[in-house]
Amino acid sequence: MTSSIDAVTRDWDGLTIPTAGTYVLDGAHKRVGFVARHMMVSKVRGEFNEATATITVAEDPLQSSVVATIQAVSVDTTQADRDAHLRGPEFLDAEKFPTLEFRSTGVKSRRGSEFVLTGELTIRDVTRPVELEVEFEGVGRSPFGQDIFGFSASTEIDREEFGLTWNVALETGGVLVSRKIKIEIEGEAVRQA
Repeated sequence: MTSSIDAVTRDWDGLTIPTAGTYVLDGAHKRVGFVARHMMVSKVRGEFNEATATITVAEDPLQSSVVATIQAVSVDTTQADRDAHLRGPEFLDAEKFPTLEFRSTGVKSRRGSEFVLTGELTIRDVTRPVELEVEFEGVGRSPFGQDIFGFSASTEIDREEFGLTWNVALETGGVLVSRKIKIEIEGEAVRQA
């Protein structure tokens, strides 16, 4: 006997994955975060509270695609002064550039449930290629009858390549904020009817 979840999953290269279709990022089950080094000695973590994404799962999973939009004003490090600085013209300039955008350009299978998602990231109208290390976390059905799958992804960018060049030199050497920023994403995607 075939269960109803079997009708929306398939086997591919040893993985159970969703059948082809369009999925959207579940706003209640996502984290779009980042990590920067502060004063060369510690890490500051933050996230963007408002982000949307549409994931098109193709018949050939390696032809799948992602389009994502992040609201710059939603940056949150739990420190109001720092968040205001990040939203301002020395960093994201959220008033002039209200969104950060990502559009995938390809998917490569690495091993098992690990993939590389290539794409273009746009911050402050500067677009650069990025590679996200993606782990497919599984597929299932929520208690509300929604078909979902989970994933995590990470990459590292050089913020100065996107025009985010503000910094302060430290007397002891180094700078106040690292150039390298780690991006960390966790999410669930929900099939659209």
